[in-house]
Amino acid sequence: MVAILEDALSEKVLAGERISAAEALELYGRPLEALGALANARRDLAKAASYGERGREIVTYIVDRNINYTNVCNVYCKFCAFYRTEKDEDHYVLSRDQLDEKLDELSAAGGVQILMQGGHHPTLSFDWYLDWLRHIREKYPHINIHGFSPPELQHFAHLFGMPLRDVISQFKAAGLGSIPGGGGEILVDRVRERISPLKCNSDAWLEVMQVAHELGLKSSATMMFGHVETIGDRIEHLQRLRDQQDKSGGFTAFICWTFQPQHTVLKVTRPTGVAEYLRTQALARIFLDNFPNVQSSWVTQGPDIGQVALKYGANDFGSVMMEENVVSSAGTIFRLDAAQIETLIRDAGYEPRRRNNWYELLN
Repeated sequence: MVAILEDALSEKVLAGERISAAEALELYGRPLEALGALANARRDLAKAASYGERGREIVTYIVDRNINYTNVCNVYCKFCAFYRTEKDEDHYVLSRDQLDEKLDELSAAGGVQILMQGGHHPTLSFDWYLDWLRHIREKYPHINIHGFSPPELQHFAHLFGMPLRDVISQFKAAGLGSIPGGGGEILVDRVRERISPLKCNSDAWLEVMQVAHELGLKSSATMMFGHVETIGDRIEHLQRLRDQQDKSGGFTAFICWTFQPQHTVLKVTRPTGVAEYLRTQALARIFLDNFPNVQSSWVTQGPDIGQVALKYGANDFGSVMMEENVVSSAGTIFRLDAAQIETLIRDAGYEPRRRNNWYELLN
């Protein structure tokens, strides 16, 4: 059992009280295992609130599939190795047959969701997106469409000359079920201007979430760190997420991962290590007191560290993820099936349970 410092700040955390940005910075400097113990205590409080006392024993996961409908993108983020231009020989837009093949495979595996994202394609029409959504909803009604990151939705509003609310509303009517938190990176514009200057700014990212939540769509929130940001920037990012959740209340979960530098334009002098990943996730669990779920990132950290992260505030093991293209393009490739995920969860001392996007237990 890791000893927790007996001081006023620790007592505040253990009581489930809100901490300030200054207190977050103080916590960040504490020994890793002590910070992890505090985060784990906050995890237990959150899960007891969601599922009752037995919730402390549960770790959830989902069976879904990433579908990147195109790799064409005109924002050229420096941290991305996935995007292509329409002039590149290996650029693509999936056909309807290719989509159906992927969804048939997902259905056969008991999947309940797709994470559908692409680049900022400059020429696909508004009707193309609506037709895709309607097709999936009608042919695969059991599959939730968790699709289109906030930067994509802002791109659509600009490209089609439509109010953002109209875009999201029509997408929802056509079949969109929820929105992923991609493209958040760090919600500090000074940082965004360095790593993705053509992507929407922090306010625009948050605007999508506000509108989506008002329209009844839930979403996740993310943070990609370990590049040019400071610790203070990470805390500011968390502050903006917490403030948004106070306003609109539609975030289901927080997921953070480290920048993967292989094959990208953006380079770092020292890659972010495991300890810093665990420290950042633990701090997020404590600071984001209004987020019910925190997901470990085995896709970037590997299965073993994904398992360890369950003791640093995470209560969800993410997705079986039958397909992943963006992170793997940067050189990081990990794969797990449902049986392997359940074994990792059990070996960590928890009960594995499948869920849907809204964290309702399925088994």
